[in-house]
Amino acid sequence: MKKENMKKFIEEIPKAELHLHIEGTFEPELMFTIAKRNGIKLDYCSIEDLKKAYNFSNLQEFLDIYYTGCNVLINEIDFYDMTWAYLTKAKEQNIIHTEIMFDPQTHTDRGISFETVIKGIHKALVDAETKLGITSKLIMSFLRHLPEEAAFVTLEQAAPFKEWIDAIGLDSSEVGHPPSKFERVFKKAKKEGYLIVAHAGEEGPPEYITEALQLLQVDRIDHGNRCLEDVTVVNDLVERKMALTICPLSNLKLKVVKDLNEHPLKKMLIKSLFVTINSDDPAYFGGYLNDNYFEIQRALDLSKEDLIQLAENSINASFLNKIEKDKILLKIK
Repeated sequence: MKKENMKKFIEEIPKAELHLHIEGTFEPELMFTIAKRNGIKLDYCSIEDLKKAYNFSNLQEFLDIYYTGCNVLINEIDFYDMTWAYLTKAKEQNIIHTEIMFDPQTHTDRGISFETVIKGIHKALVDAETKLGITSKLIMSFLRHLPEEAAFVTLEQAAPFKEWIDAIGLDSSEVGHPPSKFERVFKKAKKEGYLIVAHAGEEGPPEYITEALQLLQVDRIDHGNRCLEDVTVVNDLVERKMALTICPLSNLKLKVVKDLNEHPLKKMLIKSLFVTINSDDPAYFGGYLNDNYFEIQRALDLSKEDLIQLAENSINASFLNKIEKDKILLKIK
């Protein structure tokens, strides 16, 4: 298939996004607008200066600009506007279902109430279903560089809004913060009926994937690239039919891979791993979901059949029920 036709095919195929940090969708223009609305002076003279800061070269530079962005989010409307901006992009990309992660500790630790954060995000998700036809699930993630005790506090803060939260996740700096550090709080979350996801095997070793599977009893692994280093882990993932949410452009930007030509996605498909494509923090990592599809297809010469498989995987790996999944899958065939 010609390049132009492949691009059109990717644009038109219905798909779900399962690994998306809502704070990572914060575009410079909106950041400037909200900062001005809240009377916050940014350390950048213009939108152009701010855009230059988005061209970071390492993880720390990314985190610096990421937290600068988060600091302008003060009121419920700010969280609504940020979430709505992503959802309108999702509509343009033919994303018909999205499962969004949010990091409440990033906001509550600077004095913003849990209620303010979740109400803004939730209202946008409700509006997206009625106005855009996009369904969604919400994943509350714990920051793994913080102690487990802080995660317990966040789980308690979430209790009044339990019906709005579908799953609990684990993100932030992976190395040195294994899933086992959070075994007790995830056991409590599981007991309370939440689905479980966790970042594992992105920068951390394959053992972190095993811990996530065995100790946290995850329903899905975020990233999981390094599973290929251990055949036992690969076999376990295949046997469990455990979904992996792969983020190609994120992997490139954070130097998990040096070049997309070296990305393990195709090897994972060949090994029958249950992989999906996602954008992670698209405002910072160089592209939204379709951009990830475009670039990885070109780099690995993925076929139309591969792309269909990946789109179908995104639906099957979602937390939708079987009837909802089957309805969407009919549109892909």
